[in-house]
Amino acid sequence: MRSGRPDSVGKTDGEKAAGQTAFSKVTFIYEENLFMKRIKRFAIFLITVCLLPALLSAAGCAGGWTGVNTGNPGAEADGPDKTGGPVVALAWTNLQTTYSYTSTIAAIEDAGGTPVILDMVRSYDLEYDDRGRLVNACGEHGILSPEAAKKVKINTWQNSNIEEVMEGINCVVFPGGVDLSPSLYYKEQDWHGVESDNVYYAERDVSDYILMDYCLENDIPVLAICRGMQLLSVVSGAEIAQDIPTWFEEMGVAYNDEHRDPELKDFTAHGVEVSGEDSLLYQVTGKRTLENVPSWHHQTVSGVEGTRLIVTGTTDTNGVPIIEAVERRDKRFCLGVQFHPEVSVRRNVDGSPDAAALMDYDTAAAFFKAVIEAGQEYEEDRELENAA
Repeated sequence: MRSGRPDSVGKTDGEKAAGQTAFSKVTFIYEENLFMKRIKRFAIFLITVCLLPALLSAAGCAGGWTGVNTGNPGAEADGPDKTGGPVVALAWTNLQTTYSYTSTIAAIEDAGGTPVILDMVRSYDLEYDDRGRLVNACGEHGILSPEAAKKVKINTWQNSNIEEVMEGINCVVFPGGVDLSPSLYYKEQDWHGVESDNVYYAERDVSDYILMDYCLENDIPVLAICRGMQLLSVVSGAEIAQDIPTWFEEMGVAYNDEHRDPELKDFTAHGVEVSGEDSLLYQVTGKRTLENVPSWHHQTVSGVEGTRLIVTGTTDTNGVPIIEAVERRDKRFCLGVQFHPEVSVRRNVDGSPDAAALMDYDTAAAFFKAVIEAGQEYEEDRELENAA
């Protein structure tokens, strides 16, 4: 299991929030006592995330690419270093200095976990160059080609390096990011045509799809955020509306940008209704209504019929119930949320003046504490099975 190398800032859910994309800022929000206990890991982490992007640059399928790094923050040669708290894996991305990604790292750390960035998962059915970029597999805007997507969907994780990447990992967080290639949908779609969202990273799409498929098949605890929830839904066979404004226009319904700031300056905020007290979402938060969830998305899960997904959170938007949370009850812990709890955690820990305008700290932090606890239970169960 190794770490992916960071890249420059790109167009993901929250990376355009003003003045808050530098990773050096997030590393210093941690409490001083945690910092001192983990000084060695922190130094490795800081060098990996802050120094390498300044030294490395190249162009991938959609630009913004620096290849794949070896070496795992917080890990020795023989595996993850668990002395700083339970290991929590983050799905790999080539854009590791974005606001949403660094906020996810901060939220895991704040919850007592040790964040570890996984290596890129590669499909052996596809060709990569020496920088880890796909060869002859990307179409317009960097979207994964239909032919390549078909190979990924048919062969899934069995013909990949996933078992090496996931060695010693007990839970995974899938952070937000740019749109997922529509060629990977259960019902394949063409590009949505929105020029402000025209950058895709097929390498991440392949890596995420295979990783999610592996986690689901092996019942590994998953917390999926924004893009992550859409990914969970796609792998589970759900339908996606690629652009909410366009979708609403087609339905003849007014849309007032409730789910993403049209100027892409900051997160919007709205409520989420939790479906029932038997849901995992309620068990995590203890609430039937979530107030002021941070929102930054122009796509949405539009239907889960025929899948194993259960919708457990919605937001009424001019009479249209936008899906805000899904879960798989056939799994021990599999929760997807369309909103960004990591942003609330970060802004509260940072003492940001606008923190009070978003979801409260305790509710936001509960998501990360819950996936850490689920990962520990998974590890204990696996140890019992191996001892039997």
